[in-house]
Amino acid sequence: MPVTDAMSPAEQAELRGKCRVFLAAHGSQTAADLLACIPGDTVTDRYGEGGVVAELEREIAGLLGKPAAVFVPSGTMAQQSVLRVHADQRQRRTVLFHPMCHLEKHEGMAYQRLHGLTGRAVGDANRLIGIGDLTAVGEPVAALLIELPQRDLGGQQPDWADLEAQVAWARERGAAVHLDGARLWESAVGYGRAPDEIAALFDTVYVSFYKGIGALPGCCVAGPGDIIAEVRDWRQRMGGTLFGLWPNAASALASLRRRLPMMPGYLRHARAIAAALDGLDGVRVVPDPPQVPMMHLLLATSRPCFLAAVRRLAVERQTWTWPNAMTTLDPGVQRVELSVGDATCKLAPDEVRDIIADLIRG
Repeated sequence: MPVTDAMSPAEQAELRGKCRVFLAAHGSQTAADLLACIPGDTVTDRYGEGGVVAELEREIAGLLGKPAAVFVPSGTMAQQSVLRVHADQRQRRTVLFHPMCHLEKHEGMAYQRLHGLTGRAVGDANRLIGIGDLTAVGEPVAALLIELPQRDLGGQQPDWADLEAQVAWARERGAAVHLDGARLWESAVGYGRAPDEIAALFDTVYVSFYKGIGALPGCCVAGPGDIIAEVRDWRQRMGGTLFGLWPNAASALASLRRRLPMMPGYLRHARAIAAALDGLDGVRVVPDPPQVPMMHLLLATSRPCFLAAVRRLAVERQTWTWPNAMTTLDPGVQRVELSVGDATCKLAPDEVRDIIADLIRG
């Protein structure tokens, strides 16, 4: 296979297949692994009603301290739906969010084209939203979306007092406050607070199941009963009420019960890895120390050298790191995201340090 400065999906699959060691998250989860977490006695649903889907919705509502929850196949569908409901209820169209918000960067402006919402990015892309960014907004606002933790900043999150101040600002202006909690499970352990304590600040909360807890795709939105009922309507309108949602819901329920208690260990390991990387030339940890069980690494290497090292590690050491790196303003610096999960925890911090050192040697 020819060596290029971009790795195709086919090459990624081939190289991953050679590996026995995985650096990030829960490692290589095969179809058999994912299906194995669905209990054989799972009770199926019918168009999202009953069975394990209802069981998952009850569990999430309880975990987050909300009256109701609804299972949705994708976070894109979930967040657009709930923000549409908030906007309709208030007869306002403007939604505030961080410049790196998923709705703005990865959804083809669907919030605008499908739902007639007006997105307004506040603050700077390279730092968290602060209360000063919000007080500069003069127009009426339908909702403030806050992402915890902020993935594109390496998993940073505001201190608790600042978070409370942002929520209070929105409420004083009659705006809803919605939590993009795709990684709420990680956020909770970072704050040292239960998920429902964080969720209590927000009107509605979105949580993902395939990210930190490694389940099949899917998510839930939790909040007041009337809002969740409207989100169910939008799930149907947007094609998300499939005949059977039970495989994904069952996977979510099993993975949640298995991995949620493991989050404190993931955070301890993330911080131990950051400490092991301290002083390694050509590597910076962002943030340092990690605030949640993830971090970004800034590596002093070029993209071609990085990819050459990835390929070499996969072939020579049967170790899988990343298929690509995120570019930065400096071509000699690559950014990668290290989410800590089961696979990462199998590696001692010094072993992780050795792998990263090998990457930047090219």
